Amino acid sequence: MEFTSEKQLCALLGILVLFPALCASTATFTASRATSYGSPNGYGTRSGACGFGEYGRVVNNGYVSAVSRALYKDGAGCGACYKVRCKNPHLCSYDGVDIVVTDYGEGDRTDFILSPRAFKKLALPNEDKKLLNYGVVEVEYKRISCKYPTHKDKVTYKINENSNHPYYLALSVLYVSGQNDITAVELWQEDTKQWKPMRRAYGAVWDMTNPPRGPITLRFKATTSYGYTYWVRSNNAIPKVWKAGAAYEASVKLITK
Repeated sequence: MEFTSEKQLCALLGILVLFPALCASTATFTASRATSYGSPNGYGTRSGACGFGEYGRVVNNGYVSAVSRALYKDGAGCGACYKVRCKNPHLCSYDGVDIVVTDYGEGDRTDFILSPRAFKKLALPNEDKKLLNYGVVEVEYKRISCKYPTHKDKVTYKINENSNHPYYLALSVLYVSGQNDITAVELWQEDTKQWKPMRRAYGAVWDMTNPPRGPITLRFKATTSYGYTYWVRSNNAIPKVWKAGAAYEASVKLITK
């Protein structure tokens, strides 16, 4: 793992240990509104603005959401996890629903446009139909850590279907654990001994024309919910002969709190 500064990391960890109240501040809920979008099976959509494809439909058992511009963050908010709770005590469960951001969408002063499965999850038992009739509900939300049992605290990414070896490489960053936003992706150019930045094409999709030949080393720039930024590096992250549709797991770990 490659961090921007070991001293900065140690300072950050020291703050987290010495001042637990700072950690508790992330538990603060923000008031907002939520609605839902139509879906024939209640799951997410393959055509979301994050570029997740089928993953965006079924991740987190379909408990997904489109979010407002402020939470979408020009695509950096893709894959973020939030707890959303409806504030109607007569219809809604206190537990709410934990969702993954897979799309961008603006509603009627809403921050969340939930999949039908996620919207129904807000309700008390047998009250989901009544809740759906409201259309838009008052909610509160907070950022939570993403936890993927099969991927743990590593970054997983997929070569997009429109990639063309070896002339054009596009990849979607899928599983990102903790409360990290991926804000840059770079490839190591061995012949010039330099890092080459990929372009954020849209959402969680990064691309580059004429990528380096041979096995590709990647590094990811992550920003935590505390505003701390660091780099993690994965050697030989993509094999010499890569194929569209293939998924890979980086040999790096992220800060997960």
